[in-house]
Amino acid sequence: MARFTVTQQVLAPARSVWAAMVDWRRHGDWAPLTTVRVTTSLPDGVGVEFVARTGIGLLAFDDPMTVKLWQPPGGNAPGDGPGRCEVVKRGGVVFGRAGFSVVPLHSGRCRVDWDEDVTVTPHRVTRFAGPLLSFAGRIGFGATLRAMARDVERQSG
Repeated sequence: MARFTVTQQVLAPARSVWAAMVDWRRHGDWAPLTTVRVTTSLPDGVGVEFVARTGIGLLAFDDPMTVKLWQPPGGNAPGDGPGRCEVVKRGGVVFGRAGFSVVPLHSGRCRVDWDEDVTVTPHRVTRFAGPLLSFAGRIGFGATLRAMARDVERQSG
């Protein structure tokens, strides 16, 4: 399996960051070569299904996901409960789980912790290239979280 965690502080309230993070279609604004479409009528919460399509042409793949845990943050102040969302990845190329926490901090800031534990098919790829996939995941999702932070900070600012 490829496992990684990425952390990003955001100069915006936890509730604002949570709202951006669970607006699934917006992930395509931050993640290069990615579009996201929600495939259920349910807009948010447990059971929402969406598909992230990443890549170009024949090198693109679908990453279908289902929300399995939905706990919005308790507020915007330190000590308020963090928010947590987890999805199950159930695709033909990538499967496993991913999730993020939004933790309120002092001065209207928060921290986002993104973690993934995934397998890439064929399984041989993950077994031999797991460390490389974990490194690439940290780099890619780090860039995605930085783009999200800039976007949300600009809107909150």
